[in-house]
Amino acid sequence: MIVGAHGAMAQLVTERLLNETTATLTLFLRDASRLNQYATNDRVTLVDGDIKDTALVAKSMADAEVIYSNLGGTDLADQMQSVLAAMAQTGKRRLVYISSLGAQHEVPGKFGAWNEQAISAFLPGFRKTVELVVASGVTYTEIRPAWLTNKNEVDYEETQLGEDFKGTEVSRKSVVDFAFKVITQPATYQNASVGLDKPGTDGDQSSWV
Repeated sequence: MIVGAHGAMAQLVTERLLNETTATLTLFLRDASRLNQYATNDRVTLVDGDIKDTALVAKSMADAEVIYSNLGGTDLADQMQSVLAAMAQTGKRRLVYISSLGAQHEVPGKFGAWNEQAISAFLPGFRKTVELVVASGVTYTEIRPAWLTNKNEVDYEETQLGEDFKGTEVSRKSVVDFAFKVITQPATYQNASVGLDKPGTDGDQSSWV
């Protein structure tokens, strides 16, 4: 099940899962007509709904083995609380979710200070989400990407929790590659928080600012 399924990375994940696996997908989003290209695909179920409608989320994830979240926004924690409640109701265990660099206070130096200011409105939601996910007892993988680019490349390195974040940017395709790897191999990266960046992009702020 993919929640926040209209997001750019969620759509890339969807395409890879359809093209490279035999998995069936439930795509949950507001205004499902935005993904009408899948309306006649017999491997896809589109669900139009509010992620805070926990009963609908729970009903929609009945057949899911892995929940992948591409949710975002200043109210991310409230959205994730609904997902976690639905997982508890349905006995679902495996969650892979997109977080942010800085969610674990792991970005050092001038870039860390710049990042704190640049996304100050969003970091509280990411940090509360970390607390909620850990407390929920689900088996999770938190993905903390650097600032995202649309470069047509897969080029990334990983940092683990407890290590300083490296780099300032990473391509969406790179993040999707990692997410796809975890979704299709759910026994890997269990209860892990992984930072992703493009090697050699260290700096005091994102290169395009």
